[in-house]
Order: sequence, then C-alpha cells, then structure tokens
Amino acid sequence: MKILVTGGLGFIGSHTVVELQNEGFEVVVIDNLSNSSEDVLKGIEAITGKKPLFEKLDLRDKAVVQDFFKRHADVNGVIHFAASKAVGESVGNPLLYYENNINALVYILQELEKKENANFIFSSSCTVYGQAETMPINENSAVQPAMSPYGNTKQIGEEIITDVAKVSGINAILLRYFNPIGAHPSVEIGELPIGVPQNLVPFITQTGIGLRKELLVYGNDYPTPDGTCIRDYIHVVDLAKAHVIALQRLLNKKNEEKVETFNLGTGVGSSVLEVINAFEKVSGQKLAYQIVDRREGDVTLAYANTDKANNVLGWKTQLSLEQAMESAWKWEQKIRS
Repeated sequence: MKILVTGGLGFIGSHTVVELQNEGFEVVVIDNLSNSSEDVLKGIEAITGKKPLFEKLDLRDKAVVQDFFKRHADVNGVIHFAASKAVGESVGNPLLYYENNINALVYILQELEKKENANFIFSSSCTVYGQAETMPINENSAVQPAMSPYGNTKQIGEEIITDVAKVSGINAILLRYFNPIGAHPSVEIGELPIGVPQNLVPFITQTGIGLRKELLVYGNDYPTPDGTCIRDYIHVVDLAKAHVIALQRLLNKKNEEKVETFNLGTGVGSSVLEVINAFEKVSGQKLAYQIVDRREGDVTLAYANTDKANNVLGWKTQLSLEQAMESAWKWEQKIRS
C-alpha cells in the first residue's frame, strides 16, 4: 500500500516514515525542505534498508498538489505533517502560518474528496486545549480560544477536516500530540532545529554541547511542586508508532466515526527542572541554566489522559523520559562531531 507522508523529512515525519517502512508500506514523501534536509533520506535508508520516494514540492501551490495526485492516483492514505510550527514566529508573521498550514491542507483535501474512499491522518497538537481547566487532559476537554496563530491553524485545520469528512468519502484521525522529544535509537535521524531552538530539549542538548551559553528557564514561581512549568514529554519513536496504528485502523475500517480524535502523550507530567535533571543524569554533566521571568503565553500545566489511545487504538508509550534524553544527547553529539 502506498502512503503519502507530507513533511516526511521533518522530526516526527521522518520517524514515522521509518515505522511505516518497517511495517511494509510503500512511502512517498513530500517536503519543501524549509525546515528539514534531504540528508534525512540517508538516515531513513540506513535504518530501514530502503529509501522512500521523495518529491520536493510546495503544497501551497494548488496546481502542484493536483499534479501530484494525478501521478499518484494509487495513494491509499495520507499522513499530513507539513506545517510551520513555531509559536513565536506565528505571532510575528500570522499570514505565513495561515497560508502554509491552511492552504496546503485545503488543497490536499480537495484531491482526496475526489476519491470514493480516502484515509487521512492529521498532525494536530495539545495547543488546541490552551490552559485546560482540569488535568489530565482528555479528548472531551474544551478546545480553548487559541493563544497563537499556530494554535489557531491547528483548531481551524481540525474543523475543516471534520466539515469535509461529513460530505465526502474521507475518513480521518486527528492526533493531538503533547511534547515530542528524543531521537531514533540508531542515532541516524533526530531533531534538526534551524537557528535557535524553540523547544526545550534541543536547547538543553545544544547548551550541553557548548553551542549555547546557558538555558533560560522561564519562571520558577508557577503553582507546581518545583515552581517550573509541567509538560507531557513523549519519545518521538512512540509517537511515530501511534501514526502507523492509527493509519491501520482506517485502512482496516475499524474507525467508529468518520473523524476520530486521540491524545498522544505519556500521561505523566514532567517539570522543566525534572527534564534538566534527566539530562544531567544521562550525560553525566551539569547543565548551565538561569531562572528568568515567566514567558508570555506559557501554560502552567499540560499532560494527557491517554486512556482513549491506550484502549481504543491499543497503543501505549514504551520509552521513558531518560531514554528520550539519552537518545537526544547522543544525536546532538553525533551531529556536532
């Protein structure tokens, strides 16, 4: 079966391509390389023994999307990662985010709508919940007004998919991720942030390797046990495997609704200081960090209720925070050597 993975050379996309190929799927990757590198193909091939078909395309060009689906009419499913994802950048340049994240989605759905049956997995985010009123967050928790244009594109994306599925042969699963971290245990692929990292773990590993002077910890006066923000950090390999299971659910017509939603996390919250401690343990070195004022827009607490994913999808995380930090650190050392 042929599966299209958009943004398939990015962090989560590349790990998902690996898991798909390990399960015997034929994979076609579309990526415009705006936040990734063609070298990732070599890493995927080193792990799986097979290089996926790759097309460098810009999904914001409707004619390009139409042409792709004409040439690949036999695509059985789409996993859609391709999107801009930096919260701060989205605040400064909202139109870039609306164009990239919404237009590309619409053009793909327009092509899938022409099919009698289509299977679509959407890369969504726990940002849709904002600061949830109760913990842990389950799929019925209220979707709060978005705190950034990025978060808004995920909410709008989910709404578009839901509306289109009602009147077409599209079946979809919306996967709301918590905080993906780590790297493949082979250290052939991992996270490759361009410029200053927007996420905690690559900032930690870059500080550990000496690329950054120190890590800034934004606030230690939150109402949490150690005063720092708490998030649900999930190993990227566990996350990638969930995509394959979700896709198989659609292909085997096991879905109970046209559009299903699942939270993907560990179900455990870890504070910023706990993540730093995990890094120090696996690396054997002290990390240079400084406590500074809170950052606008940061929620205090966010971790997943994973019951639905565990029971309905039959998926559970297998890898620990320490294993994720160890793989992230090995990856950092490899790419800087």
